Amino acid sequence: MHVTKLNPHHPAFPRAADLFDEYRTHYGEPAAPAATRSWLTEHLTAGRLTLIAAVEDDRVHGLLTSAGLPASLRLSHTVMIRDLYVAPARRRTGVAQALLAHATDEARASGALRISLQTEPDNTPARTLYAAAGFRPVEGLTTLALPLQGPL
Repeated sequence: MHVTKLNPHHPAFPRAADLFDEYRTHYGEPAAPAATRSWLTEHLTAGRLTLIAAVEDDRVHGLLTSAGLPASLRLSHTVMIRDLYVAPARRRTGVAQALLAHATDEARASGALRISLQTEPDNTPARTLYAAAGFRPVEGLTTLALPLQGPL
C-alpha cells in the first residue's frame, strides 16, 4: 500500500471518488456518484481541498481531505483535516494511521503552524485514533455555526 496525493487526472481518482461517495452514504447522504466526482473535481482543481489516498493494487482503501487556512495573526497558515474514511474491510489495518501520517508530514513540510480536525464527541474509535496520532482537544474554544441552508 502507498499513500499518495491525488488530483482529478490521477488514474486512482475515479475509485477515490467512489469511496468518497461511500463515505457520504455512511453518514446518511444519498448516493450521488456523478455529483460527488464533480464536487471533488471542482474543489481539488480550485485548490480548496487536497485529497490523499491509500492505494494498493489499483484499489483505494482510504482517503483524507484537507484544506489550508490562513493564520492571520501569525502571518502563516494551518491545515484542517476535513474528511477521513477507510473502507470497512480495511479498518484497523493501519490505513488511517498512514493517511494521518502523510497529511501531517505534508503540513509540516509546508511550514504549517498546526494540523487540526473535528469529530463528534461520541465517535470513540476516531477519537482514540486521533489521540494515538498525537491530536489533543483544544481547551477554551467552542465551535459555533450559523446554518445557512438546512441543518448542520
